[in-house]
Amino acid sequence: MQRSQFNEYQTIHLDRYQIDHRYVYRTLKRVGDFVFSLGGLVVLSPLFLVVALLIKLEDHGTVFYKQKRLGRGGKVFYMYKFRSMCMDADEKLAELKKYNEVDGAMFKLKHDPRVTRVGHFIRKTSIDELPQLCNVLMGHMSLVGPRPPLPNEVAQYSDYDKQRLYVTPGCTGLWQVSGRNEVGFKEMVALDLKYIQKSNLLYDLAIILRTIKIMIVPNGAY
Repeated sequence: MQRSQFNEYQTIHLDRYQIDHRYVYRTLKRVGDFVFSLGGLVVLSPLFLVVALLIKLEDHGTVFYKQKRLGRGGKVFYMYKFRSMCMDADEKLAELKKYNEVDGAMFKLKHDPRVTRVGHFIRKTSIDELPQLCNVLMGHMSLVGPRPPLPNEVAQYSDYDKQRLYVTPGCTGLWQVSGRNEVGFKEMVALDLKYIQKSNLLYDLAIILRTIKIMIVPNGAY
């Protein structure tokens, strides 16, 4: 994606009061999140068991990985994923930061040596994200919304970037279906603010359908 595609979104200034008072939209979205996350966990439970077994067989480590993230208004919560990296991945991060392939408050490395063999597959297909349905069920996240950032990322945010925290973060969003790891930090912020500005139930549904397509035909995930 070319940076020029995002220029028109780089000066979006959201109305926090208006966003906070979208009660009907937020209520309907929460009901949909609860119903579909609960149904998804039931339907996908056989897949969860298979993935858990594969992860366990590879290195006998833990199946799930939890990480502190910031939600709406900067509220702290733990986000759950299938573990796709080696057990000491967090300890190895410091030595890899110099190889970061994106600018801004985000770390991405295409050929990250910490990723396991099973991890490569579940990342490519976004299966590693499925445990976040538990976060949706508990209300920490929504099915659609901005990617929930790490506390150390938000510490580097400008006031403009912090507009991403005006809404509940999501399992998927406009960034994830628009190139994901091929999109830099500034472009991610631009896409998230565009989403927040345009968000409605039909827009959310369109992003969910695009996400399902990407799980079948992966985009730039790694």
